[in-house]
Amino acid sequence: MNVVIIEEPITRAELKKIALERFGDLVKAAVDIEQEIMAVGGEFHMDEQTALFEEKASKQYNVWGINIYSDETGDGFIEFDSMINLKPNQGNRSRNIQDPAIREKIISIVKKLIT
Repeated sequence: MNVVIIEEPITRAELKKIALERFGDLVKAAVDIEQEIMAVGGEFHMDEQTALFEEKASKQYNVWGINIYSDETGDGFIEFDSMINLKPNQGNRSRNIQDPAIREKIISIVKKLIT
């Protein structure tokens, strides 16, 4: 599976298909919180981040890594854990996204792009 950049909504069924091609129930994603787009389908969050940098001129400051569990709902749907989230210069000293405002922005973008 190649990395896919999602700019328009996809269905949960399409997300599930992407998940099955790589990890089963898990899709790694990188979300650009400024452009409100995301990339999915890579083996590593870095794959999606690189696609956003190269194809959409995303800035590192705005790109955050998440895991999406295609069969889950509610709090279990998105996991805010990725090595690309280690951004000490932005105050994020963890793989987890520590800023609640960034987490809420990501949730909003994911809900908009996965229907």
